[in-house]
Amino acid sequence: MIALTVVLAVVVGVSLGLLGGGGSILTVPLLAYVAGTEARHAIAMSLLVVGVTSAIAAIAHARAGRVHWRVAAVFGVAAMAGAYAGGRLARFVPGTVLLIAFAVIMIAAGVAMLRGRRETVATGDQPVPVLKITLLGVAVGVISGLVGAGGGFLLVPALALLAGLPMPAAVGTSLVVISMQSFAGLAGHLATEHIDWRLAAMVTAAAVVGALVGGRLIRWVDPKALRTTFGWMVLFMASLVLAQEVHPSVGAAAAGLTLFAAATTLACSRYAHCPLRRLARHSDAHTAAA
Repeated sequence: MIALTVVLAVVVGVSLGLLGGGGSILTVPLLAYVAGTEARHAIAMSLLVVGVTSAIAAIAHARAGRVHWRVAAVFGVAAMAGAYAGGRLARFVPGTVLLIAFAVIMIAAGVAMLRGRRETVATGDQPVPVLKITLLGVAVGVISGLVGAGGGFLLVPALALLAGLPMPAAVGTSLVVISMQSFAGLAGHLATEHIDWRLAAMVTAAAVVGALVGGRLIRWVDPKALRTTFGWMVLFMASLVLAQEVHPSVGAAAAGLTLFAAATTLACSRYAHCPLRRLARHSDAHTAAA
């Protein structure tokens, strides 16, 4: 099972390299259900994997000038405080509850991937709302420290909308923040518990190798199609976690809803007359009017 865990960690890393984030959402289920690691230990190890891979990915963005260091410092320090507190609080929460919360995060991440990222016209020179960024940073950090999710699907739109960063800068800055909060969350977990460092090192190394390979493959892959496929996969994985931690019927219901939504979306992509398409246009018009 250790060998299978390492192989699947490479796959997670490849998805990270291709998507620029999001692949780490599979690390906790991988460690909990394939490697057989206890829930809190799986979350702690996932924070190590997320922190290292995000830091490596951020280097390329920093060299290209796509990191807004002032925003990263304000958001990152706040997120670190929240993540450390979340890591310390995790020992008071039953493992099953943490995994159920993680399944909810997976559903939110999957939906965010399916919706895609909207480009902004911001230039990055508008005043930074320090108080809003600090409060959101603490909130995202607590979630990250508790359940081990990097929170990129929350950070990127927040940095684009609140800090007025262009999307490339929002992605690069979010990687710095994710790395900072992940290491802080890991420190919070290590203050009260121990992890299998040998397994953690192997999984982290495999994910880093996969991320580097994914970064090389990105020029041959349609990122939109990949993100959509990965979003559906994350939703199916969330249903498996719910089946394991809540009840098989709950997982089956979630999987059935996901399958129905995927089939409906596929049908709508092939036929012009689709209620979902009209609903999406109505939603976009309402958003524009607001």
